[in-house]
Amino acid sequence: MSFYVYILRCADGSYYTGHTDDLEHRVAEHQSGTIPGYTHDRRPVELMWAQDFPSRIEALERERQVKDWSRAKKEALFAGDWRAIGEASRSRRRVSAALDAGSNRTDGGEGVWVADAASASPPDERSEGGQQGAGVRVTVPAAPQDERAGGEKLPAPPPVIVLVRPQLGENIGKAARAMLNFGLVELRLVAPRDGWPNPQAGPAASGADIVLERAVVFETVADAVADCAHVYATTVRKRGVTKPVVTPAEAAQTIHAAPGRSAILFGPERSGLETDDVAVARTIVTVPINPEFGSLNLAQAVILVAYEWSKGQALASPPAVDTEPPAPQVELDGMIAQLDALLDDGGYFFPPDRTPTTRRMLRTLLTKPGWSSQEVRTVRGILSSLVPKRPRGG
Repeated sequence: MSFYVYILRCADGSYYTGHTDDLEHRVAEHQSGTIPGYTHDRRPVELMWAQDFPSRIEALERERQVKDWSRAKKEALFAGDWRAIGEASRSRRRVSAALDAGSNRTDGGEGVWVADAASASPPDERSEGGQQGAGVRVTVPAAPQDERAGGEKLPAPPPVIVLVRPQLGENIGKAARAMLNFGLVELRLVAPRDGWPNPQAGPAASGADIVLERAVVFETVADAVADCAHVYATTVRKRGVTKPVVTPAEAAQTIHAAPGRSAILFGPERSGLETDDVAVARTIVTVPINPEFGSLNLAQAVILVAYEWSKGQALASPPAVDTEPPAPQVELDGMIAQLDALLDDGGYFFPPDRTPTTRRMLRTLLTKPGWSSQEVRTVRGILSSLVPKRPRGG
């Protein structure tokens, strides 16, 4: 089953964004006016763009992303013009793509205001909820400095992810998604095979637009890492270059501890980094891997490294759920006695000389889980339902 995100152009020139599992039927409802709401009084409407997704969650994520885009960005999407999409994004007040991280600072040095598209949209652009989106506050690291004014040591800035000669736009998008999952936003591309921007990267990024929009293209690896004090090369193969070899976890610890900016190089999908690429780095990053199948997808490699780096950051984690305490012994004994009676009635304990051993084994088995009171009540309810109902006396 497919789910669709779609954009309609209304008669007054405004746009409406929605999602559905039956695109043809839903568009027909909008056109006929059977759906009350925004489009009902703005007919005729015209389908301008649609994209299908394998799950409703993915469709909802894409709808949330696209419905807040500016008019210029939406119209570039209709035309399939990814370069214009990028230009429309950069025309708003947002994070600078300059190499000097200091240029991204506001007067307060705490972050920059990255306008969601809706904050720059004309008032006639609406989405399913009929509301315009709000901006997103994104904290961007300040330019690296060794110490604050009071002598306190500044944390090291997040590493730069450098994709060397990436081949597929989809893989660039997936790598961007992996980066943003774990708090990394600075992506640099060295001589991407199909040029940049790449129209295939956006959908694969699944909303990690800030990473793609800030991506900077370089001709050589040396240019891409020129402002970095520490360069790591990810590879699983020996390259004839003698360099320290560390795991992603070890590299993450060093990046957090070392002053200055770090860059992590990832090679093209087909062959990985070349020897000359590795030669630029000071350290090799690799993972223990099946020697008979050592090929990692580009995004998988990025997410391994990004995850290890993120362990030193205050990212959101699933909330801890307290488990219920074990039931009092008297409740557990009651459950065991109930089961014992049922088994005895059913002739389970045979031969008789094995009965004590069997009962002891059952008690050991039922004591191991540490049942809560609710679990004990549930099991006893199940046991009760197994007892044949006795007919009532007439």
